[in-house]
Amino acid sequence: MARPYTALVARVLFPLHELIKQHDTVARLRQLEASQYWPEEALQARQLEGLRALAVQARTTVPYYRDLFRKIGFEPERDIRSLADLARLPMLDKAAIRSNIEKLKAGGATGLARSNTGGSSGEPLVFYVGRDRVSHDVAAKWRATRWWDVDIGDREIVVWGSPIELGAQDRVRSLRDSVLRTSLLPAFDMSPARLDQFLSSIRSRRPRMLFGYPSALSHIAAHALARGQRMDDLGIHVAFVTSERLYDEQRERIASVFGCAVANGYGGRDAGFIAHQCAHGGMHISAEDIIVEIVNEDGQAMPPGEPGEIVVTHLATGDFPFIRYRTGDIGSLSARRCGCGRTLPLLEEIQGRSTDFVIAHDGTVMHGLSLVYVLRELPQVKAFKITQESLTLTEVQVVLDAPLAGALRARIERGLKARLGQQVAVRISQVEFIAPESSGKFRYVVSKVMAHA
Repeated sequence: MARPYTALVARVLFPLHELIKQHDTVARLRQLEASQYWPEEALQARQLEGLRALAVQARTTVPYYRDLFRKIGFEPERDIRSLADLARLPMLDKAAIRSNIEKLKAGGATGLARSNTGGSSGEPLVFYVGRDRVSHDVAAKWRATRWWDVDIGDREIVVWGSPIELGAQDRVRSLRDSVLRTSLLPAFDMSPARLDQFLSSIRSRRPRMLFGYPSALSHIAAHALARGQRMDDLGIHVAFVTSERLYDEQRERIASVFGCAVANGYGGRDAGFIAHQCAHGGMHISAEDIIVEIVNEDGQAMPPGEPGEIVVTHLATGDFPFIRYRTGDIGSLSARRCGCGRTLPLLEEIQGRSTDFVIAHDGTVMHGLSLVYVLRELPQVKAFKITQESLTLTEVQVVLDAPLAGALRARIERGLKARLGQQVAVRISQVEFIAPESSGKFRYVVSKVMAHA
């Protein structure tokens, strides 16, 4: 590594930080960087061993799973002989976690930390994470970072909006971020004046990498274009995006404006860091500790290439198990192998959360992109948000340079009614800007119907 300070952080200071926190992140990283090239059979053997160990630990120490296994007559040592045997267990959903929060904690577990999702599509989910899971998640993210010739200690700007992170900016956290050369910009405040400050901060920091929601980074890039501000001369090497669906035009805008590669990542607070994109475009699953299933509405496994709900078993969650956890996300697995040489399995497509889908008046379920295209094709529309309030009402917010004309209003109504049904009322309002979610994310489509389906 030709960057001395980065090497100091990655090899000395950050490992010391993790040691103090009693995380085995560094050892886990070494393992992951070796196992990413293992033969498929070796990876599956590791998964099987980890699955059996997790199930035994859950039965022994976790009241929820002790009762569940007894009820269904499941003995891990006897009944887990292949990865396919995982399907014998019921799936875990958010409602079950909310109802059994204490029973899901392992007896005698130490170092459990309370966490929660942002709840952008409903009630936040509260759960707990142990040190083993944190070590895995940090190591998996670290490994994927290094795929792009960047490392911990390189200058980084994080555009994030979760109150969980933003509320943790105390002196210790600020000192740590200073040492790691990480700067945080609040994604929930995207006013024009604030965006000017963001551009100034990025120019002055000259980061080697960006990290944030694709919608937020795309929003900043669009503002730079509107201001005529060049941002591709700063030496930014890669922009890591996660936590939302990455749309093609967002990728193109971020790459063009910042002059860098865009690396997609998939995961969440609840399910963990599931998959990361390499420079060859493959979305590699962190298969050493995570098993991904794709299932249909009946819970049946879908073959590679066929979409379904993403169900995750995180093998490093013994202190608060996530076994066959329903993410609510829609995606598919791939049968191909990536050109990078890594043997980690691939996610072929991540279509988005179930709430990124809408239901037409006749009951047809369709991706929100079907509505997005109606607005995206209109050059007068600078920004928009579509909210499906009910099967009979959809609301649209639009940002325009000129007053909303009757012809434009009629065109939007026709386009949305053609997809949702002529019986659906379309209410359109012109706003000065689109406010992000409380988490800082920008969502093109929100379906309150799908959230309760």
